[in-house]
Amino acid sequence: MGLARLRLLGHANSDCSKRDQSVDLQNRFLKRHMPADDSTLQPVSVSMTPLQRFEEYLQSKGLRNTGQRKLLLEHVFNRHEHFDADQLMEQLPIKGEKNYVSRSTVYRTLQEFVDAGLLNSFELGGRTVYEHDYGYPQHDHLYCTKCQKLIEFTSDELIKIRNEVAREHRFRAREHRFIIHGICDDCARSRSKGRIQDRV
Repeated sequence: MGLARLRLLGHANSDCSKRDQSVDLQNRFLKRHMPADDSTLQPVSVSMTPLQRFEEYLQSKGLRNTGQRKLLLEHVFNRHEHFDADQLMEQLPIKGEKNYVSRSTVYRTLQEFVDAGLLNSFELGGRTVYEHDYGYPQHDHLYCTKCQKLIEFTSDELIKIRNEVAREHRFRAREHRFIIHGICDDCARSRSKGRIQDRV
């Protein structure tokens, strides 16, 4: 059984050593799933696994954790990527196969993950994009309008400016979303190569 599966299937326990093991598993999982090309993002220590956090949320709403909810939670948190509901559906079993989840259940469960504080969602290019929130630091994005790549980054200077602007307007900033639209280096290079070939 893989580390991520152990982390997801863990349950809250009053025993301190088991709680410490759960936190350790969570932190090791996050380190493993941070984007390799962005060393600025570091995991945030959390006291519960995503499964524990979600079960706590469901209990507060008087709901139970179904097999489909668990399957979707495990699938989403076994990888680190930005995705929309259609992309998630493409990765799941199709109708007639074992563990099939209907489109309406996917949409409803993704909203529950957002409400539980596990995922963030934002609109980008006419679609709703989801990303990990729980156990993940505040960050912003560079968005390539050609290949639709999202690059995550953190900036203390940006946070400082945000707080200064909020202070000037006597506003209490809690969070923000900042997406810089442009062309990534790979697309810029391929565009340059195309221009050179056109001249030949």
